Amino acid sequence: MSEQTPHPMSPQDCLVALMVAVSASDENIRTAELVKIQSAVNMLPVFADYDMDRVARVSRTVFDLFEQEDGLEALFGLIRDDLPERLFETAYALACDVAAADGILGETELEFLAEVRYELNIDRLHAAAIERGARARHMV
Repeated sequence: MSEQTPHPMSPQDCLVALMVAVSASDENIRTAELVKIQSAVNMLPVFADYDMDRVARVSRTVFDLFEQEDGLEALFGLIRDDLPERLFETAYALACDVAAADGILGETELEFLAEVRYELNIDRLHAAAIERGARARHMV
C-alpha cells in the first residue's frame, strides 16, 4: 500500500473489504453486488454501529491493494490480523452473498471464494452449507 493505514481496520471494515474484493475479483463490479454490500451494511447486526461513510475509504484501500503485485495476499493479511475468528464464517457468508447477488458466478469469483475459504480456514462442510444458503437466497 502506498501509505500505511494509520490504525488497524475494524472487524466491520474487514467484512466490507472482503465484500468489495469479491465484487472486484472479476474486474466487473455490478450494481447488484453494490446493492448487496450496501444492504448488508444497512441491515445486519454486525454493522449496527458502523459508519456507512467508511465503505468508500475501505473500497479505495481494496482497489489500491489490487493494483499491487502481492495485493491480494496483503488484503488477506489485513483481514486475518483484524477480523476476529468468530466472524470468519460471517465473512465467508457475506462474500458468497455478494458473489451470488448478480446471478452470475464466474470462474474468477469461484476461485476467489476458494481462496477466502482457504485463508479463513473455513471447514469444507460449513462452507458447503454457507454456499447452499447463498444459492437459495439468490434463486430466481
